Amino acid sequence: MGSQFLTRIGSRGLLEPMHACLNVDEIVRLLACELVASGGKGSAVALACCCKNFEDPGLDALWEAQDQLRPLLKSLPEDVWDDDGRVIVSGSTTFHSFSLNHLIGQTFKRIPTKAGWARFQKYARRIRTLKLNLLSFPLLPDVLSVLQHRTLNTPLLPGLKVFVCRETTVAFVPFISLFLSQRITTIDIGFAGLFPNPHILTVASIIDTFPTICPNLQQISLNALPRDPVVTTAVSEILLACNRNTLQRFDVDSPLTEAAREVLYRLPNLSELRSVLEGPTLLPSVSLPNLVKMYIVHPHGHEWLQRSYGAALNKLTSVTFCATSPQVGNFLEAFEGFALATSIPTTLSIFKVFSRHPWNPNYSSLLAFKQLRELRIGNPCHFSCSSTIDDDIVINLARAMPKLEILRLGSTPCGTPTGVTVKGLIELARCIDLYTLRVHIRVDSLVQAAVGEVAASPSDGGPAAPREECALMSLDVGNTFIPEESTLTVALALLRIFPRISEIGYTNPEWGRVEDTIKLSQRLSNRIDALACSPSKASHDMSK
Repeated sequence: MGSQFLTRIGSRGLLEPMHACLNVDEIVRLLACELVASGGKGSAVALACCCKNFEDPGLDALWEAQDQLRPLLKSLPEDVWDDDGRVIVSGSTTFHSFSLNHLIGQTFKRIPTKAGWARFQKYARRIRTLKLNLLSFPLLPDVLSVLQHRTLNTPLLPGLKVFVCRETTVAFVPFISLFLSQRITTIDIGFAGLFPNPHILTVASIIDTFPTICPNLQQISLNALPRDPVVTTAVSEILLACNRNTLQRFDVDSPLTEAAREVLYRLPNLSELRSVLEGPTLLPSVSLPNLVKMYIVHPHGHEWLQRSYGAALNKLTSVTFCATSPQVGNFLEAFEGFALATSIPTTLSIFKVFSRHPWNPNYSSLLAFKQLRELRIGNPCHFSCSSTIDDDIVINLARAMPKLEILRLGSTPCGTPTGVTVKGLIELARCIDLYTLRVHIRVDSLVQAAVGEVAASPSDGGPAAPREECALMSLDVGNTFIPEESTLTVALALLRIFPRISEIGYTNPEWGRVEDTIKLSQRLSNRIDALACSPSKASHDMSK
């Protein structure tokens, strides 16, 4: 279809010029982007080959975003690569060579010629986003060494703006700078495994170069960093040396120096933040007027919140806290006090709190956050088992947060035969947008309800839950005990409360039978509805 816009055959069988509007570069680029985005890469390649006006826009669209480096490496001549899998010896080092069609590391058979590099660079300069996963698509150091030598310390991808690298290994760290340039706005690196001490300095030295090589950084994400004072110093230097007016995302799982914290919590345009606090750390005064998403890994207690009272957090919609010590205490109460001194209760839609240690949250402190769409409270199911959550807790939450879509309370439910009854589940069904639920449930109440009437109005005289509108599809029951003879009745009871339920997360295999029964019942119901909508077909089927 794209070629029809570019040329047409006249009445005399001659090729007529394309429409004048297609001489406008912006229009051609828009067509190229739309063609690639809609899955027409083959057509884009054909047009780039046959139409001079479309060549650059088409190639730019095709090469703009790459999920690995292999397509670019394949642009080099085939005889550059050893393709038969034999061992290649180079000096004292032995490399195993494999075909580029394999998802494993490759090595060079010979150094590419000047013409080969020209072809390589023709495509390399068009890449704007590169995402590497070194676990799935590893790159051998000798290949990277040749690339680094050939580019003479200039950027391998001069137009690159977004660099993402997952499972970054010790061997790859020295080559990170190969992909950096002044045009880089986003660095997102996840490190793999533990780094031996000699290599931690290499990691720190690479990080220390980011503000110098990439002065226009807007987003930086560094995950699974080795914990070491030299890394802390290097990460802190990013904040001290970067352009503070352009930084929009700082997602780094490393502690910071006090000077860096002072800068971090006063960045004017920061929208996403992840920060790690260690020891008796106090936050500086906070003024983040454009912050939307915050993730804090916090240490002992909640004293660090005290200096944040009255903070300028006018746009905050997502908050995640991860407790790293046993002293979680009355954290929810402390956060409620902090939040009520700001505008957070009117903007917060996602709230998550996780602890690795026993904890008994006070859920009543959450009732002030009426705009929540996602609520997750994670705590281990021992000593302070989340089966202590009862009907009163979930009823209060459901009534205070009618917009809930995801509710996950506690860790994977254990076999304790306590928790929420049918009464609480019916109240949750009134949250018509709720589609994912994790909570301890009382199986015996479901069995009893299947015998009686699940749809009965609650004891307060309110209307029955609008179950037909409830969106709930996924229920996590974990290892909740269920008698073998009760699987059918429990399935029917759940269907009457949550008619769209289709997935049950379980570790107790008896719940697999419940899930199968639910799916079978829904298929039968859909079949009956389809026949009801087509009386003639129904009569035909009955006659058969």
